[in-house]
Amino acid sequence: MIRLTDTLAKEKLDFVPLVENQVSMYVCGPTVYNTVHIGNARPAVVFDALRRYFEYRGYKVTYVMNFTDIDDKIINRINDEGWDFDLITNTFIREYLRDMRNLGVRDANVHPRTSNYIEETIVFIQELIKKGLAYVVEGEVFYDVTLYDGYGQLSHRKLEDMMSGARIEVDQRKRNPGDFTLWKPAKPGEPSWDSPWGKGRPGWHIECSVMATTILGETFDIHAGGNDLIFPHHENERAQSESCTGKEFARYWLHNGMLQMNGTKMAKSVGNIISVRDALKKYGRDAVRMFLFSTQFRSPIDYSEEHFEDWRKASNRVIEALSRVEEVFEGDVPYLKKETEWVKDKRDKFVEYLDDDFNTSRVLSMLFEIVKEMNITQEAQRLAEAYWIIKGEFADVLGLFSQLPSKKEDQANLKFNDVMETIIQLRADLRAEKMYQKADFIRNSLIQKGIQLLDGPEGTKWQI
Repeated sequence: MIRLTDTLAKEKLDFVPLVENQVSMYVCGPTVYNTVHIGNARPAVVFDALRRYFEYRGYKVTYVMNFTDIDDKIINRINDEGWDFDLITNTFIREYLRDMRNLGVRDANVHPRTSNYIEETIVFIQELIKKGLAYVVEGEVFYDVTLYDGYGQLSHRKLEDMMSGARIEVDQRKRNPGDFTLWKPAKPGEPSWDSPWGKGRPGWHIECSVMATTILGETFDIHAGGNDLIFPHHENERAQSESCTGKEFARYWLHNGMLQMNGTKMAKSVGNIISVRDALKKYGRDAVRMFLFSTQFRSPIDYSEEHFEDWRKASNRVIEALSRVEEVFEGDVPYLKKETEWVKDKRDKFVEYLDDDFNTSRVLSMLFEIVKEMNITQEAQRLAEAYWIIKGEFADVLGLFSQLPSKKEDQANLKFNDVMETIIQLRADLRAEKMYQKADFIRNSLIQKGIQLLDGPEGTKWQI
């Protein structure tokens, strides 16, 4: 039985789908105004892998991840840099999909865009107004948070505490400080659409409610995203959806922890980011994915170059072990024709760990135990068993090791970064001992071979 920690219940729950053997998932996607960093990539990688695991366990999954293509950040960039609305959104949707595919993330079954659901959004808002749950002031539509009894349950906050703790309300048009916008009047030059309340655009929270219920139905299985979205985004989604339909919105709420740098959330606004494409270029797909799986997905994860470097080396060890097996069998590793006790034990543990709140870190630990055994055994059958339990099952669910080097020269290249690290450390030691002539000899010799050393405040890097 798969068990997942539900944010609303604050405990692990048995996963029982709405429809037998089927899973419906909605994951909050990116706001498309720039390229994405690895913090943005964590929910995409984690929840795509969870989808793969559901499929591995025999479920048919309908997976939806939206694109927010109407937002203040997009409008600000349009105004600051002169972008065309369609061009900026199309450009960064394309770039997001490119980055995610390079990272090994499968496309969602549906990637809806906010701008394609304007009519449905207007109908949804009209229903809330009809029920007396929303009100119009000067062309802007607000949702009244006091009229939904469950408000605050998802984020485990009390409405009265939120009200009393609110700052002096700037917008005196609201009935309550916590009321949020469903429809926003357009300013001159902004993208806008006609509505019963005048030209405008959807608020942030309403878009996901509309897309999720339109595509998956008024009630679906899993709503997921980063834990920074619990409040206000997911709290507001839940409130407006359940008060509109009178039904449960999402049956399970899953949230991943944030990627942090020195204890601070990785974010463009803070400036402490590393882009997905830079991380892939520097460390490789498998290292980035293993890093993101190295802690249980609900926990925060700390970024550092040292951590990434460790996972690059670790991924190389696995790739080398798998490649050696292919060499042993001359590229034709025999398939597993029956389940041996050894294979059954590893497969049972794999299922046990992922059934228990999708604990990928325990799977990685077992993976390295298997690799260690691969490196010492001479038994051909055990090598084949280890190869296929990793390559054919573990790696398939976690999106790892899909391409192995096929030539010895390619395998040798896996060692190149490690060799360069040794050379850089040797040069640093020589400089520390004031042996500058020998240190310069290393630098100049590398230049002659087309490799340049770059000294900086964060240490020495190299480039071809």
